[in-house]
Amino acid sequence: MPTQTLEKKQEVEIKAQPQPTPEQPPLEVIKKASKPLSKPNISSGFSINSFINKEEKTDETEKSVIVNTDNLPEHHFTETDLQNEWAELLKQLRTKDPIVFNAIKAFKLHKIDEKIIQISYPSDSAKGEFDKISIEFFNHFKHKVNNHSIVFEFKKDHENLKIEIVTKKKIFEKFVEMNPLLKDLDDLMKFDLS
Repeated sequence: MPTQTLEKKQEVEIKAQPQPTPEQPPLEVIKKASKPLSKPNISSGFSINSFINKEEKTDETEKSVIVNTDNLPEHHFTETDLQNEWAELLKQLRTKDPIVFNAIKAFKLHKIDEKIIQISYPSDSAKGEFDKISIEFFNHFKHKVNNHSIVFEFKKDHENLKIEIVTKKKIFEKFVEMNPLLKDLDDLMKFDLS
């Protein structure tokens, strides 16, 4: 008897569940996932906020570094030493990094006294390109001349650093100033100086 009562109970339970009618679709049980099915958002390697925050942090660390130069050597160097090292840097940059080379080739370096070197630059964008390599150049020069108390001063100079484009006509005009007979020759021969 106990088996019959168990079967009747199961039958009653099955009957108690709502049976789908032909007009209604069967009820579906919606299962919920325990974790998201989509992939988590992966950020790109560059974030403007992180770049700005990083830039602010580096400025703070640069300001807090103090170097004691009291015990470092201060040997004599000449203007020729400075110009030779500058020419060497430009020579290396011509092949290594032409963009920086073109930006800084118009810079002029002058020795003011034993501890000051003045760097004249034509524009802020050119100075920005120079800033990329300036620390490397300054450290190299200080080690080369064995003078670690050198201070580099920057001076913006628009007028003296303009690069003049020399054309064939300008060259010819300079030669005419030296020899006026060339003007007569040009009138006769009609040189193409364009």
